[in-house]
Amino acid sequence: MDKIKVMSVFGTRPEAIKMCPLVKKMREYEQIESVVCLTGQHREMLQQVIDIFQVKEDYNLHIMKPSQTLTSITTDVLTLMGPVLEKEKPDIVLVHGDTTTSFAVALAAYYQQIPVGHVEAGLRTYDKYAPFPEEMNRTLTSRIADLHFAPTEANKECLARENIEKNVFVTGNTVIDALQTTILRDYKYKSPELIRILNDMRERILLVTAHRRENWGQPLRNICEALCEIAERYEDVAVIYPVHLNPKVRDTVFEILGNRERIHLIDPIDVEDMHNLMAKSYLVVTDSGGIQEEAPSCGVPVVVLRNETERQEAIEAGTVRLAGTDKKKIFREISALLENQEQYDRMAEAINPYGDGHASERIIRAILQYFGVR
Repeated sequence: MDKIKVMSVFGTRPEAIKMCPLVKKMREYEQIESVVCLTGQHREMLQQVIDIFQVKEDYNLHIMKPSQTLTSITTDVLTLMGPVLEKEKPDIVLVHGDTTTSFAVALAAYYQQIPVGHVEAGLRTYDKYAPFPEEMNRTLTSRIADLHFAPTEANKECLARENIEKNVFVTGNTVIDALQTTILRDYKYKSPELIRILNDMRERILLVTAHRRENWGQPLRNICEALCEIAERYEDVAVIYPVHLNPKVRDTVFEILGNRERIHLIDPIDVEDMHNLMAKSYLVVTDSGGIQEEAPSCGVPVVVLRNETERQEAIEAGTVRLAGTDKKKIFREISALLENQEQYDRMAEAINPYGDGHASERIIRAILQYFGVR
């Protein structure tokens, strides 16, 4: 085999943040022919990441549509990926994590008997509805995949419990690779809204992201009400919340948090602005998965707005705390870190379990090994 044709397929902003460093690193290997396909499950938010990492796609399926559903995403990806795979005939297809794009692409590749590599494999909560639909997406992808790139030893052990032990590689998480590109010492923010807020900022920054499907409705209301109480109690704290574009998120957030003193609701910001704002923050409060990995690399503690997390090693390492979606518990966990310097320092100084920024290289070496290419 002269060259291995590797097709990387992703469709959402979180996938792109973690896959672009790998795509860029593959350019350095003459043994690899890299092909990039976007499903377009996200549109503007995905394109921002592609532009920042200077990755050029070969295909874009443009599946995003108004009021898209899990069913429409799955069927559109399956239908449209078939002709792309038939034309390119890749040696391996790489998918990432737990999105509906990743599961549907893995299934499409399986139907054509093309090997699948699963980046960020082995994360589990063992509750198929938490997070929904991510837990089943990644579990089903693991059953299809031929190569499993587990960020941590704990993820490898999760796969072993499911009798997946062949071609499992512990690599670290590629999101740590991404931070080396995006976080800059003298960074200049691009969002005019964010620039205006930060120019007048004297308070400690509490950065918030909350938008997950399972938190829609009352859980998100609980989160917002807890943030109101935090802003009222602590005059030296300011909340910055880039609010997801989904109306089910925005309607709740703006109803409860709009026009509140020291609570700044802004539109989503690109990955460079987000990573540098995260590094500047005192505390991150989130229901995101990726930020649980990213913020500890910057020495920023994380309070997780979920009842369960598939990133148990972060809890064990002491870099994150699980607060759930109960208003009183959220307020209590945030307050403890705002008031207790010893607790805060312990979390800020804990070692991030997600690697050293060389995950992409380890993944590429594993692919070369699998195909017997030196």
